[in-house]
Amino acid sequence: MNSPERIRIKDIARMASVSVGTVDRVIHGRTGVSESSRQRVEEILQRLDYQPNMYASALASNKRYTFISLLPQHEEGEYWTAIENGISNALAAYSDFNISVHPIYYDPYNYHSFAQASQEVLTEKPDGVLFAPTIPRYTRPFTRALSERSTPYIYIDSNIQDQPALSFFGQHSHQSGRFAARMLMLLAAGEEEVVIFRKINEGVVGSNQQERREVGFREYMQQYHPACKIRELDLHAKQLNDDAQMLDAFFAQYPQVANGITFNSKAYIIGEYLQQRSRAFNLIGYDLLARNVACLSQGGVTFLIAQQPQLQGFNGIKALCDHLILKKEVSPVNFMPIDLLTKENIDFYSNR
Repeated sequence: MNSPERIRIKDIARMASVSVGTVDRVIHGRTGVSESSRQRVEEILQRLDYQPNMYASALASNKRYTFISLLPQHEEGEYWTAIENGISNALAAYSDFNISVHPIYYDPYNYHSFAQASQEVLTEKPDGVLFAPTIPRYTRPFTRALSERSTPYIYIDSNIQDQPALSFFGQHSHQSGRFAARMLMLLAAGEEEVVIFRKINEGVVGSNQQERREVGFREYMQQYHPACKIRELDLHAKQLNDDAQMLDAFFAQYPQVANGITFNSKAYIIGEYLQQRSRAFNLIGYDLLARNVACLSQGGVTFLIAQQPQLQGFNGIKALCDHLILKKEVSPVNFMPIDLLTKENIDFYSNR
């Protein structure tokens, strides 16, 4: 008998005494097949361990797939640019399948902006969606509508566990925060004051991931360093000109504080300030923005924690293609590594 790899649809049709079209409908789960014919075909498929060539089928169908990426508004070179670079790479890698990605953006510091942008996504009626969720209250109506339409969606950057997506790509934010706390206290070497720098607009942090990192950070500190005083400085997310003045005022009030962390991707704001003021300070930040890396190399930032955003963007689109086009199973949770980078190893990481 032919090996399973060489079995053709017409061979299965002959063995089941049905038409080629009937076999094709059974393989692809389409209607229009009698129950007796379906059972005969499925028994043969199971006996032969038949695996359809979904790649060839997808190419032959010539169907076009439209995806939408829903991301926070950002400037070129910021964290989300790396996500979009990964999406572009996936478009090139899967160009045979006639896929396209339409970007839509929302203001991460305005929950109503997300609601409006998500409604725009629904109006477009995409085949799949890749997006960075905002807080659950405003994310749930969107995911509920997508589920009602059987539209698969991918979370990147942060996960909402009680509203599961087809797949999630991002760091384990809580563990990342605990890890960051441990590294900061190693740097602090017994000092009992640290500071958390935030970027906030009207009380909104702008990222689920940042909030969960801080929760993990504080949990670790309470568990292992309960006597350590945690100072806070909230910088304006949309009024960058005030940053230096606010930092000056903070250090005038707390000159003894020499260790701190920011959970967002703009560590360079504090790092560049520290370099300009020639201030000795241990700072931990997140993500490999060019200005962050420059601060790391020049001493304004001590450690950077990376999470491979480009891979998140690529794998998010790949997951939609695997699910919709190639009919593959997709892993529901995909954690990015928690990579600790210093000026001594950053060049090797960047080259990789």
